[in-house]
Amino acid sequence: MSEDSQGNTRTISLFTASCLVVANTIGTGVFTSLGFQVADIQTGFALLLLWVIGGIFALSGALSYGELSALMPRSGGEYHFLSKIYHPAVGFLSGWISVTVGFAAPIALAAMALGDYLSRVFPIFSPMGVALFVTIAISILYSQQNTIGSYFQNSMTVLKVALIVLLILCGVVLATPQDLSFLPSADDFNAITSAPFAVSLVFVTYSYSGWNAAVYLASEVKSPQRNVPRALLFGTSVVMVLYVALNFVFLYSTPIEEMAGQVEVGYIAATSIFGEQGAKLMGLLISFGLVSSISAMTWAGPRVTQAIGEDFAIFRGLAKKNRHGIPHFALWLQLAIAIALIITSTFEAVLTYLGFTLTLSSLLTVLGVFVLRVKQPEAPRPYKIWGYPLTPAVFVGISLWIVVFVLTSKPIESLAGLGTIALGLPLYFWAAKHQLASSRSNSQ
Repeated sequence: MSEDSQGNTRTISLFTASCLVVANTIGTGVFTSLGFQVADIQTGFALLLLWVIGGIFALSGALSYGELSALMPRSGGEYHFLSKIYHPAVGFLSGWISVTVGFAAPIALAAMALGDYLSRVFPIFSPMGVALFVTIAISILYSQQNTIGSYFQNSMTVLKVALIVLLILCGVVLATPQDLSFLPSADDFNAITSAPFAVSLVFVTYSYSGWNAAVYLASEVKSPQRNVPRALLFGTSVVMVLYVALNFVFLYSTPIEEMAGQVEVGYIAATSIFGEQGAKLMGLLISFGLVSSISAMTWAGPRVTQAIGEDFAIFRGLAKKNRHGIPHFALWLQLAIAIALIITSTFEAVLTYLGFTLTLSSLLTVLGVFVLRVKQPEAPRPYKIWGYPLTPAVFVGISLWIVVFVLTSKPIESLAGLGTIALGLPLYFWAAKHQLASSRSNSQ
């Protein structure tokens, strides 16, 4: 068991880090977004191509983050990377988003979705009661030793993947095939170049968000320069295969007209495969999956807050650890925000523009691969991105398209996202001023 320069004990294995990526990525998106895609796109090839392109996007990002994490192996994710690549102010603004809503809002959303699904299977349960109980219980679990959290995360992720694989196999074996071709045809070109395809791709890339989870705990991963890039690659590859296979089963087993415009695609497909009891089975499946997602985000989120606390004296309390080495103040802050969002439900408006800000953050981070190759060409790189410069260029290109598309099609949400980022600027200058004054005082 080793430690880094900040005293973080390295207990997280490659398998656990990979599970973290899988769990943090697979949420409700893959079970809900297909209904909106089939409303305007009617070809099997084009629909599956959406999920393949989304997977390539995520893999390109994961490979890019792999080089950065090997070069700068410390917890904190984009906050740490952007601070080193550009300026501490840029990193702070990214961390500001992560601390305030970047993790707490998705935790709250997943917890409320879990409450809704579980209450449909077991009507005796209160949706809000389930959401609060699971959120609090998982936070308490992660305030204990990392090994306990690792076992819980690993088991829940393995169970989630096993249930999805079971659903895929049952869909292929038991379902009645639909009259839908998955081979490319002349009609596919028009579908792929259409506006609905572009809109659908935005939501598909959101469904893949979470592929960067391992970088948030890099300081606690064993041999991070080797294992963090591997975890990003392994975890994202598993998610891509599951996503494409699962959507194939949905399309293979269920008439498109039944799914068109519907949110609960998972329920509809399960009913086609298993009958009326399929909806309940799908509810339990998604419930297990959401527990794993809440767990992954609860574990990763406080590490960004911890990194900010380590760098700025005014926030030093957020970096404090309990006797198990867990940044418990950062954990409790995240829990408090998540509880407030669950109770008030005000996070729904936040999530509308959250994707824009997070995409902007990851775009700047991957651009950093090019920046550092120019600024620090001789720096030791234990891991170099495959296919450079094409691989990061693919991610940057798709990200730019998303940012421009959202900015032009949803200007209010985009400006709200930019406004949220701007709110962090006064806080940064205040913290930096306090840091400078503290340094001068200590040097006298």
